Amino acid sequence: MTGLFTAAQVRGAERAAMAGLRPGVLMQRAATGLAAVCLGLLGRAHGVRVVLLVGSGDNGGDALFAGAVLAVRGAQVTAVLLAPDRAHADGLAALLRAGGRTGGAESLARADLVLDGIVGIGGTGGLRDDAVALVHAAVAGPGLLVAVDVPSGVSADTGEVAGEAFPAQHTVTFGAVKTGLVVGAGRGAAGTVHLVDIGLGPHLPAPDAEQLTDADVAVHLDPPGAGDDKYSRGVVGVIAGSATYPGAGVLCTGAALRARPGLVRYAGTAAEGVKAAWPEALVTSGRPGAAGRVQAWVVGPGMGTDEAARSVLAEVLATDLPVVVDADALTLVAAQPGLVGDRTAPTVLTPHDREFARLFGEVGGDRVAAARRGAAALGCTVLLKGDATVVADRDGAAFVNATGTSWLATAGTGDVLAGVLGAFLTGGPAAAEAAAVAAHVHGRAGQLAAEQGPLIAGDLVRVLPRTLARLRGADG
Repeated sequence: MTGLFTAAQVRGAERAAMAGLRPGVLMQRAATGLAAVCLGLLGRAHGVRVVLLVGSGDNGGDALFAGAVLAVRGAQVTAVLLAPDRAHADGLAALLRAGGRTGGAESLARADLVLDGIVGIGGTGGLRDDAVALVHAAVAGPGLLVAVDVPSGVSADTGEVAGEAFPAQHTVTFGAVKTGLVVGAGRGAAGTVHLVDIGLGPHLPAPDAEQLTDADVAVHLDPPGAGDDKYSRGVVGVIAGSATYPGAGVLCTGAALRARPGLVRYAGTAAEGVKAAWPEALVTSGRPGAAGRVQAWVVGPGMGTDEAARSVLAEVLATDLPVVVDADALTLVAAQPGLVGDRTAPTVLTPHDREFARLFGEVGGDRVAAARRGAAALGCTVLLKGDATVVADRDGAAFVNATGTSWLATAGTGDVLAGVLGAFLTGGPAAAEAAAVAAHVHGRAGQLAAEQGPLIAGDLVRVLPRTLARLRGADG
């Protein structure tokens, strides 16, 4: 797993590491790593035009020392100083000794690469007008945009952007990945994140949140063994869709079938549509209790919000089985929170922002904190959908998803996610990790489907087997 850390956690680790080092060693490590990444992005140094946007803090110092390394290699380096009398003195001296120079915003019109060292991880609030003007000039120019540690204007802790931020194509971050680089608006502003090891590892505390890698997910994708049968591989119950609108039931059931379980039982009111689409599912009529043996339920997508739907939801939530509560079921829970709050069995709520607001109030700028707030309020696990989906449990453990594509913003993809999640909830990982695994798989499926252009939800179901094979390292 990749640990995600707050600015305070990183600062504490830096202080601990510096206690056993000569002054300036950490900054030199950061600058050397930063310069190495820039050289890799540029492909060469000689004659390349590099512009440094330099603020008054250590972030500006990192940029200046990295600029000095690039200048020694033959790059033409210009530093634009936002506060000339407060620029990092040693860094500026190193740059000038290496042949770099200071200059104005006009240099951005000819830059091959722009290094954003305006504000570091301690920055709060929006950028000042002079910084915004430089950001606009950098964006208008031809240079590759690279942020130092965190894009200026982005909260290192939350990813929130108050005003404008430097829209980096690459961010070179030091010592640990900051949470704000992978969630909220920060994810979009950071571009590709490169982590430079500066020796903080032994001094870092437990991470604030985590990201699963493909290798982490592969652990949960074991193929059936010789002794397995349809019951040992997990049995998912699905209540989704309606006779009038069977689509959600078809998508959710198909996703559950394609994900990993041995058996899917469908017990909703879209029986005919589901039976026609997926003869592999066991379709039953009547109440959920008549469905037979089930190890986890998925309830809500397209089921409606009338009294009959509320009664079915209440029956499912009265069991001692894990339950995924999605879509229409979330609307019903918002009206009657005790349906979830009184449970002891694992429950995963899967709201998007508007559904979350009906349940717990507005999400706000800190998406990880919001998911934690919702999970604590109802004693459940919350999967907060978004560009970077966040999962949190009632004890505060949190995951930020690293996969996905904006093409997933289309009707029905949430129904697919619910079905995948139901499959992973039938046994194995705890609810929060199951939700994080499902989000990761769903995002990878979206990326694979999007290789052919705009996707529809059914495309995700079709590519799930290939997605799982790739994650297992067994793609044909």
